[in-house]
Amino acid sequence: MSESTPGYVLLEDGSRFEGALCGNVGGGVGEVVFNTAMTGYQEAVTDPSYAGQIITFTYTMIGNYGVSAEAMESDRPHARGVIMREGRNGADAATAEGGWLDWLEANGVWAITGVNTRALVRHIRDKGAMRGGIFPASVTSDEAMGRIEAEPSMAGSDFASKVSPEEPIEHPGQGPHVVALDTGIKASIVNQFLERDCRVTLLPCLTGADEVMSRDPDLLFLANGPGDPAAVSAVTDTVRELIGRKPMVGICLGHQLLSRAVGLETFKLPFGHRGSNHPVKDLETGVIEITSQNHGFAVVGPDGAGTIEKDEPVRWKTDHGEAVLSHINLYDRTVEGLRLPDAKAMTVQHHPEAGPGPRDARHLFDRFLDLAKEG
Repeated sequence: MSESTPGYVLLEDGSRFEGALCGNVGGGVGEVVFNTAMTGYQEAVTDPSYAGQIITFTYTMIGNYGVSAEAMESDRPHARGVIMREGRNGADAATAEGGWLDWLEANGVWAITGVNTRALVRHIRDKGAMRGGIFPASVTSDEAMGRIEAEPSMAGSDFASKVSPEEPIEHPGQGPHVVALDTGIKASIVNQFLERDCRVTLLPCLTGADEVMSRDPDLLFLANGPGDPAAVSAVTDTVRELIGRKPMVGICLGHQLLSRAVGLETFKLPFGHRGSNHPVKDLETGVIEITSQNHGFAVVGPDGAGTIEKDEPVRWKTDHGEAVLSHINLYDRTVEGLRLPDAKAMTVQHHPEAGPGPRDARHLFDRFLDLAKEG
């Protein structure tokens, strides 16, 4: 652990923030984003949806309760780096199996502490998420900027196929058969289906529609994942072939891919939604739920609007019948969920499984399975 190594964060607009390296001291580049959760740092870093990104944690102290195998959302870290105000290496929690900073270093994750994260996050909120990097002080700003400028923009980048499994993965169960196109699924999502005794099959995301159907699914599931939904057109084409053949559900990236498959558009948010304190209104029940979120893109609403002003189940036409707004984000009024009755499908933009975060929306997994029974 190299806490004494001076380092800095540099953004593509030239903004620089000083600190001390405490993970992989080599440093590197990615899209710099921020996460507002107070806990769940290990879950965030191992969430495949963070592939290609560097996470700025807004909470002032990160790492105080250590790390554990139970907190892994996949088999390895996917975030390229982490930026912290105060990184700690504590392992005093009853479930801790090691220290956070030791874990970052052992797993090759770039990390920096002592950064004025408040100033950094305010800058991102004003200017938007952008490319940037974590660098040792020995790297000149010109050299660092050259590496940043060589990094492709997140818009137009396909990371989903990079985190998808190479072979199918089977999870046994006695209940409905959930077949997922795995664009970077979280372990917490799989566990929610397994707790309901589902049989779960995870397929590489480029699996063709006929192969998917040969698995005899009761429910087709479109997973979360990283990158721009517009950049994985092959998956969208497969989803389009599958629509209506079996009930279908999408979460996060899956919500975006299903929306694009029925002819809706997506757009890049200025700085995304990442954290575990995002209020979402379920328009079918009127209940406001606090949700976990991690995404940088959203679905365009009716008439090309990025936001929807009224808390009503707005309807608009798609290539597969009507889409009905089922959930709305109360922070910025973006689309948070859809029902597509003619396609026997539904989506949510947020993460009802939590992992980490509040469990207000976990009941949606029961709603997903009710849809499967209707099919």
